[in-house]
Amino acid sequence: MKILGISAYYHDSAAALIDDGVIVAAAQEERYTRLRHDPDYPRHAIAFCLEQAGIRAGDLDLVAYYEKPFLKFERLIETYLAVAPRGLGSFARAMPVWLGDKLFLRSRLRRELRALDPRVDWDARLRFAEHHASHAASAFFPSPFDEAAVLTVDGVGEWATTSVAIGRRPTLDILRQIDFPHSLGLLYSAFTYYLGFRVNSAEYKVMGLAPYGEPRYAALIRDHLIDLKDDGSFRLDLSYFDYCAGSRMTNGAFDALFGAPPRRPEEPLLKRHFDLAASIQAVLEEAILRMTRDVAARTGQRNLCLAGGVALNCVANGAVLRDGRFERLWIQPAAGDAGGAIGAALIAYQASTERAIPTGDAMHGALLGPEFSQEDIERRLGLLGARFTTLSDEALIACSVERLIQRDALGWFQGRMEFGPRALGSRSILADARDPNAQSTLNLKVKFRESFRPFAPAVLAERAAEWFALDVESPYMLLVAPVRSEHRSDIPAVTHVDGSARIQTVDQATNPRFHALLTAFGAQTGCPVLVNTSFNVRGEPIVCTPEDAFQCFMATAIEAMTIGNCFLRKADQTVSQAARGEFAPD
Repeated sequence: MKILGISAYYHDSAAALIDDGVIVAAAQEERYTRLRHDPDYPRHAIAFCLEQAGIRAGDLDLVAYYEKPFLKFERLIETYLAVAPRGLGSFARAMPVWLGDKLFLRSRLRRELRALDPRVDWDARLRFAEHHASHAASAFFPSPFDEAAVLTVDGVGEWATTSVAIGRRPTLDILRQIDFPHSLGLLYSAFTYYLGFRVNSAEYKVMGLAPYGEPRYAALIRDHLIDLKDDGSFRLDLSYFDYCAGSRMTNGAFDALFGAPPRRPEEPLLKRHFDLAASIQAVLEEAILRMTRDVAARTGQRNLCLAGGVALNCVANGAVLRDGRFERLWIQPAAGDAGGAIGAALIAYQASTERAIPTGDAMHGALLGPEFSQEDIERRLGLLGARFTTLSDEALIACSVERLIQRDALGWFQGRMEFGPRALGSRSILADARDPNAQSTLNLKVKFRESFRPFAPAVLAERAAEWFALDVESPYMLLVAPVRSEHRSDIPAVTHVDGSARIQTVDQATNPRFHALLTAFGAQTGCPVLVNTSFNVRGEPIVCTPEDAFQCFMATAIEAMTIGNCFLRKADQTVSQAARGEFAPD
């Protein structure tokens, strides 16, 4: 049974294809359109999924959408009525969009699918899943667990903002939920907005900023903004927020509480901004820990799956792991809305068959996107006028290690593109973690982003415990743990100001070429750790094609690059340096 999953029309549009319960392909539309968080119908991602599976649209048994638009519309109407006459302008702007397309989404999807094959009765093949059910399914069904508790925390779906489910293959049942307007995700996004960053895009900046500050506003947040119960349930004091009216996240009362208006984007970051970030991060972690402790006590489960945008907060995930209430965690690598495409497809599959989805990490290391043959890579690079050398596997690794030891930034474009927001060794920029200048160089000359932003280490899975206080695998870069004290001075490029790191463990079976690079680097240096950051510049989606990679390579201070078995040095290029694209602040 072949099922296409779709998430679209809010942010992080994506498509995924499963075949008899196996995830065959998944990709985000932004990688093709080069518009970060592109919300539009994922026609390019769908075309890739069909091509990867070797099928036509008419071969699909079902198409599953990741939420139910009528329920979301009901929430919007009720919310606008509750705050009227405030929000009238936002209401007037939103209604034509909803009445034109979003409310009648079935018709819009049917039109798009008819363009692929007009002979099919697409209405009979369309299915819709609730937003939080899609998140939960994306976390549980691909996990290695037969049974698990599932916690989903995000901004808002149709109504739910937080939900708890129990998965027992082949079933997944949502037990309880917290509904809009009370939302941990929106609380965190309110501080993202207040700190001058982009909502639904830059929440991870708040997380990265937090270790530079002290949580001196945490008590103020708990006393005024959130009533947090022992079991993790909560209510927000909505008099401090304006997101219900739709005009902005916070209001004048919020400004008065914290003593200043919101920071404007690109204004200098002050000590109070560091402290605000530390404070909301501390409150978020406290809320998540109260939830997970209660879930563990109520369900008796020892396995926990996480999804929803808040599950990308790897600092909170690390706190849950260290808390010890659960023996094992599994976090959907595309935990945001993009991953809902996978969840919707898996829900449709389980509803249509009695066969259970097999256990094991069914995300295949998140390497679910397109790849390019060596012949195709050489053809594409030739058309660009690129100068390159084609090397054997062994020579490519040796040459890459040499450049890394010389402390060059290395573009690393290999195999299938990652699904989700993290580069995991397929579309990465790599550097020597021992280089004390790597963080500033990569931030300012390669990524063109704020100097405080930390970088993640990629480490051989079999040697991770030597370097980090982490005794489990972290293949998706979704757990933060301390760097072992004896190694903090050895790898300054990936050791955050608080001595922590956002760790990616690399195993040979999942990503053999990246594992081989780390092995060779470790053999020569004694350090099996590299800086791994996404192959893009600030505000740009991660590169998808060889053309995207070459553009980024030429427009930044990346000194060398591999694409397949092709090795390129910046000094060898004779084409004019590409102008850096202009991307909106992230």
